[in-house]
Amino acid sequence: MKNFRNILIVRTDRIGDVVLTTPAIKALRQAYPSARISILVAPLTKDLVTGNPYLDEIIVDDRRGVHRGIFGFWHLASVLRQKKFDLAIVYHTKKRANCLCRAAGIPRRTGYRNKKFGFLLNDPIHDQRHLGRQHEAQYCLDVLRHLGIPANNILDKSPQDLAEDLYVPVSADARVWIEQFCREYHISRQERLIAIHPGASDPAKRWPEGQFAELIDQLANRYQARIVLIGAPHMAGVARQIMSDTHVPVLDLTGQTDIGQLAGLLKRCNLLVSNDSGPVHIAAGVKTPCVSIFTRNQPGINPQRWQPLGKFSRVASVPPSKSRPQDGPECSETIPTQAVLEAVDALFKLC
Repeated sequence: MKNFRNILIVRTDRIGDVVLTTPAIKALRQAYPSARISILVAPLTKDLVTGNPYLDEIIVDDRRGVHRGIFGFWHLASVLRQKKFDLAIVYHTKKRANCLCRAAGIPRRTGYRNKKFGFLLNDPIHDQRHLGRQHEAQYCLDVLRHLGIPANNILDKSPQDLAEDLYVPVSADARVWIEQFCREYHISRQERLIAIHPGASDPAKRWPEGQFAELIDQLANRYQARIVLIGAPHMAGVARQIMSDTHVPVLDLTGQTDIGQLAGLLKRCNLLVSNDSGPVHIAAGVKTPCVSIFTRNQPGINPQRWQPLGKFSRVASVPPSKSRPQDGPECSETIPTQAVLEAVDALFKLC
């Protein structure tokens, strides 16, 4: 175990990936209490690491803004070079990330090697993440084991126990925002608030809108709950379709929250029901019960790798399959609304 003094973590991918890296960030700080630890993230996920007590610096790769194109790339590489990092842990092993760390002259560059310029890593790890044999949070910790970091109270944990080491901040601004939201819509502290997220990065991972509408009706009636829809702006049409099919009032915040506000909202909610997507990991990070719907269950995109962590999380999934990705939408019909309701019932019995 080398005594690194200036460490860069590269995690420039999406919401869930960043959240599931936070136990590894904590373990890295325990191993190197005196080191300076920085993280490179995309603009979207900056709020997920702002205020993390185990980080010294957040660097944003704004590849669509100031770091756009070849000149922007070399500007960012120059900034990283000036910081004189002695170790780069590259979790987002893509061409840009690998090239940045090489161009920045970071002497030791470790991460999972793949065909996306993985040869630029000079301390590579054989990549088996596509097999989905363990949880993404464990894959992140395996990089630390590769560096020779000895077992500690985080590296030895089971996936579900790692939930307590997730870190998702809820800022003061987000707390003020959620209080204003509840006042505006007359949501009392005693009322149950359930968030529904019908979006996903891949359309094949989306449960049908009609079943979300059926679920909302039953949740509202069974638990006397207020329902709020959340999601990215491009999901506005899906949200409208769901609302037109429901028979109960639904609040629609689709496209109206940033990541910080979303964390605050989920912290206030009593439950999140979502497709397999980033918000389930935010919910787990703020200790809100959640049900994650997996309409695809193939190696690498299976619940074993991507389910939300913690005892207050449940999965409703199709059976394991090696079918082609385009077969995903056909599988979605095999998850009945009743299966999702049973998962919700099980969580509310625990709470």
